[in-house]
Amino acid sequence: MKIATMATGGIGGYLAVRLANTGHEVATIARRAHLDAIRANGLALDGFDGQHTIKPWIATDDPADVGEVDVIIFGVKGDALKAAAEACRPMVGRDTIVVPFLNGVEASDMLADILPEANVGNGVAQVSTTIAAPGVIKQTGEFNRFIVAERDSRASARVDVLRDAINEAGSSSPATDDIVRDLWSKFVLFSAVSGVTAAARCTISDIVGNDDLGALFQAILAETAALGRARGVALPDTIEADIWAATQNLPPKMRASTAIDLENGRPLEIDWISGAVDRLSQAAGLDAPVNRTVYALLSPYRNGAA
Repeated sequence: MKIATMATGGIGGYLAVRLANTGHEVATIARRAHLDAIRANGLALDGFDGQHTIKPWIATDDPADVGEVDVIIFGVKGDALKAAAEACRPMVGRDTIVVPFLNGVEASDMLADILPEANVGNGVAQVSTTIAAPGVIKQTGEFNRFIVAERDSRASARVDVLRDAINEAGSSSPATDDIVRDLWSKFVLFSAVSGVTAAARCTISDIVGNDDLGALFQAILAETAALGRARGVALPDTIEADIWAATQNLPPKMRASTAIDLENGRPLEIDWISGAVDRLSQAAGLDAPVNRTVYALLSPYRNGAA
């Protein structure tokens, strides 16, 4: 297959290396020093199974250089979605599928407002990665699972081909009968991990070991799950308790990308996480005071800070 990563950050870069290593033509869309390093030295993955380096089929900052592809792995930050989607147009052919792997639950709908809806899929990434240095992706958690589907979860050949490619590349891409449920299940967890580890500048071990932080975490779980159910998402009745129980076994030093971005003065995706829970709850006639408070606490750093 011909695959493009838009862009080539932690998720896009991880999949770019895995898929190129199994013979797919992978074009990496990147910028500035990251692009310069990929062009000069290739794209490297420091993974749990060792070091891997690939030379992309194309490395560029202009999607027009790539042309039409079979798959676009779409992994930009939420605030960059609209501009990146417009930039993708030269790579979108009749049968291209654009798979968003973003935090939050609105990316697929937003893409379908910009690109032809027939070209837009949906995806859930369960992987922990970061750009360790220009041209280098580091895997920071052993898990790596990518759920891909059409927007309505119907079976399709193009999804099957992509899922098979990810599985053959050494990652996990299970089938799903409800991508929206899967996306919201992750969102319930991520809204709590993101909100608490960023607002409290803490880790999972702090949350588990502190009754007040634990109560805050569980309150966010409850608000986000209530919103999902109000929107008709088929979340399990026990999802809040199940996630809290699973949290006890998460890596003690784990923090959300939001907390890491805050620490490094980078822009925050809070409009698509705690801010989205508050905004979407209001639209559904619900109140989400805990998410609204977390959003307010983090909003001064939305655009990054020195």
